[in-house]
Amino acid sequence: MFLAAVLKFLRPNPLRSCSPLCGISKVYGVHFPVLQLHTTNSTMQFSQEDFNKAKEQVKVLQDEPSDEVKLKLYALFKQATLGQCNTPKPSMLDFVNKAKWDAWHSLGSMTQDNARQSYIELVSSLVSAESSPVNEIPPGSKSNYETLQVTTKDNITKITLNRPKRKNAINVKMYNEIMEALDEAANDDSALTVLTGNGDYYSSGNDLNNFANISAGGMEESAKNGAVLLKNFVQCFIDFPKPLIAVVNGPAVGISVTVLGLFDIVYASDRATFHTPFSNLGQTPEGCSSYTFPKIMGLTKATEMLLFNKKLTAAEACSRGLVTEVFPDSTFQKEVWTRLKAYANLPKKHHKSWRDRNHAHCYQLVILKIIFKMNVFKYFYTVRIYVLRWSVSTEKKIS
Repeated sequence: MFLAAVLKFLRPNPLRSCSPLCGISKVYGVHFPVLQLHTTNSTMQFSQEDFNKAKEQVKVLQDEPSDEVKLKLYALFKQATLGQCNTPKPSMLDFVNKAKWDAWHSLGSMTQDNARQSYIELVSSLVSAESSPVNEIPPGSKSNYETLQVTTKDNITKITLNRPKRKNAINVKMYNEIMEALDEAANDDSALTVLTGNGDYYSSGNDLNNFANISAGGMEESAKNGAVLLKNFVQCFIDFPKPLIAVVNGPAVGISVTVLGLFDIVYASDRATFHTPFSNLGQTPEGCSSYTFPKIMGLTKATEMLLFNKKLTAAEACSRGLVTEVFPDSTFQKEVWTRLKAYANLPKKHHKSWRDRNHAHCYQLVILKIIFKMNVFKYFYTVRIYVLRWSVSTEKKIS
């Protein structure tokens, strides 16, 4: 879902005209509790005073909120000040304004008082979070990365997405650093490579700020650069020569989900969810998912997820074959890393031999490599046409 053709996400300063949420019932498949409030006159006056205070607090936040939180702030502020969303739905091509409209519209008939209270509580949580201690950089972490933590220990290279305050949203810098880290891991002495996230999210997908500063005249050039970046990014996963394991510690969205079909093992916490809201955003599936997902989970299940935006729990993703195994969140890290350390002690030649044989039978990866060498503007169209033809021919052979 890496397209480039959007305007500013929240106008010059997105924090000056919006506020948070705790009572949203649904934004991009994320569910929030709806507060039951008593609406006495004294409570309403107090809430209005707190609301005005919260608006001022948002302006001085030290850390920029994640895109998801920005959308909550925007939606709650609009609902609190204007009421239910009755504005026309923006075009699918107006990516950012469409996302903002969806967030506001999802609040439905929530009262202005409830929205105001939810806004106040969300701002309060953001202010409190800024005073929380920051995670220390683990010993042995390579220092040449800004958006990642990369360590090699116990014969395992661990690549950690490290933008926890942004829910590990993937910006252009992170795309490039992941490719660099994978290249280093491919050539070091480790036996396994693991990708995981820091904080409560695995990754919230593309950072909307990737699209924030694109001018109308620069859309074509940005689209071209974005296509090349995405091509190179996905190619790194296809070509990776060692066992590649995802340790999904929390919710995963967008491209962080679609590339999972190119991993060898996917372990997930029972707190993780998997969401690909492409048609909601007017986008097409990336990461080869329109090919790998039908192969992994079957055409109808893949369609439900990629076309109809079905968000999967960890258990559902495991039952469909996207996830290898699910662990309780309380013991997730201990159980997974005990297992990975045991895997890393197996003979490296065995790892390589198995992976080479397995991928030799996965002829679609070879075909995808050929597709990636084509004109980048034909990329999505070519993949989708190939998948449709392959699916039809396969069904005919089976029948």
